Amino acid sequence: MKMKLARPRLAVRAAILHRDRLLIVNAYPGQLSDLWCLPGGGVEPGQSLPENLIREVAEETGLAIRIGAPIMINEFHDPNSGFHQVDLFFRAALASDRDVSLMDPEGVVNRFLWVSRAELAGLRHKPDGLAEAVWGNAAAIYDPLEIIVP
Repeated sequence: MKMKLARPRLAVRAAILHRDRLLIVNAYPGQLSDLWCLPGGGVEPGQSLPENLIREVAEETGLAIRIGAPIMINEFHDPNSGFHQVDLFFRAALASDRDVSLMDPEGVVNRFLWVSRAELAGLRHKPDGLAEAVWGNAAAIYDPLEIIVP
């Protein structure tokens, strides 16, 4: 029996650098995974990509941000379920340096870290090309389709 594939889900993610440290989050329930990613989430119709990203970051971290240029397009899928997501990554900056305390108003994120490029290399994270997209000098990167990992 052939699995019916769903339409890809569109999501946005923020590469927030503060003092050359990148904000990464873990949103797996019960801390069951050691996989880290950038804050963000699903795009809602009727809002621009930057508006969606500002909302998602506020929901997951409590931070107010300014959105910059896109730096990466990444897609991943789960061959077992047919889930397919396209992530658009944007540079972002804190709206204010005064308050960088993190909270999770929506109960989505269970851990936050501000990491250097070297520290990120020592953590399991997705997408694989994240460090190059954030700290590299290339134009926006397309990171090919990856199989989703738990």
